Amino acid sequence: AEAEKVDKDLKDADYKVVKVEVKDVKRNPAPPFITSTLQQEASRKLNFGVRRTMMVAQQLYEGVDVGSGVTGLITYMRTDSVNLSNVALKQAKEVITEKFGAEYALAEPRRYKGKKGAQEAHEAIRPTDLSLFPDEAARFLDRDQARLYELIWKRTIACQMAQAILGKTGANIEAFKSGSTTGYLFRATGQTVKFAGFM
Repeated sequence: AEAEKVDKDLKDADYKVVKVEVKDVKRNPAPPFITSTLQQEASRKLNFGVRRTMMVAQQLYEGVDVGSGVTGLITYMRTDSVNLSNVALKQAKEVITEKFGAEYALAEPRRYKGKKGAQEAHEAIRPTDLSLFPDEAARFLDRDQARLYELIWKRTIACQMAQAILGKTGANIEAFKSGSTTGYLFRATGQTVKFAGFM
């Protein structure tokens, strides 16, 4: 009944853009993975259950033969620390500069604050060698391992990349009848990517 009333009230109405707002919005990347966030993202993006995620992560941690012997591909997967070592931060900057360009790298590394009481003994979950790109690693991995490695690699690299800059536009559109407002206001929003940054 309510919808029919709105439909009737707006029949043959004229619409006018009454306000336009344009602004730039900066977006920051997510922090590197801890155990819980890895499980959430693997569920969301890869459709992995918790057990499957942890089993595959264990395999990547214990090591895979990448042609030069068995090598552990990720750091320990049970951690609630979002810290990355200085070695990892330095390598991330080098990889980003080489693969994406200097404008995507940070002048100073981005450091994340962990939750109070977090066990800081381990690093965040990250590839042991960031220069091992997912497509290269995939040659030595099964499908599940390759997909989880790629998820971890992308998250680690993204967290050390420049912010994304989005152009956001919002328009308020009012409905009029016979020159008078109907009291109905519509809002349309959209965004464009001005600088992709970590995205």
